[in-house]
Amino acid sequence: MYAVRCTRPDVAFAQNVTSRFQQNPGDLHWTTVKNILKYLRNTKDMFLVYGGDLKRELRVSCYTDDGYLTDADDLKSQTGYVFVLNGGAVDWKSDKQSIFASSSAEAEYIAAFDASKEVV
Repeated sequence: MYAVRCTRPDVAFAQNVTSRFQQNPGDLHWTTVKNILKYLRNTKDMFLVYGGDLKRELRVSCYTDDGYLTDADDLKSQTGYVFVLNGGAVDWKSDKQSIFASSSAEAEYIAAFDASKEVV
C-alpha cells in the first residue's frame, strides 16, 4: 500500500483489485500479487521526476476516469484520478465506487465528484 500511495501510481489499479480478496485469496490472486511484485522489482529504477521552470506560474490539473460496471460481483464501477502539478503527478487514487451507477455518464460524474472532494 505504501509503494502505491507514495511512489508508484502505475500499480494503483492492480493493488486495488487484488486487495478485494485479502480475506479469502485463491491461487490466481497469489499469482497476481507475485506478478505485481515482479513488476515492481523489474521497474525499481523507474521513478517520478519533478522539475520545470521555477519562474513559471504553478499549474494544477486533475484527470479522472471510470470503468463502468467493472466488478461483476456487485456491479460497481472503478474510479481513478490523478492530480498533476506542472506536469508531475502529486496525488492519485484508484478505487471502487461506493454507490451503484446506473449509466456510464453517472459513473463519470461520481469519479469527478470523488476527485473534487480530494481538492477541498
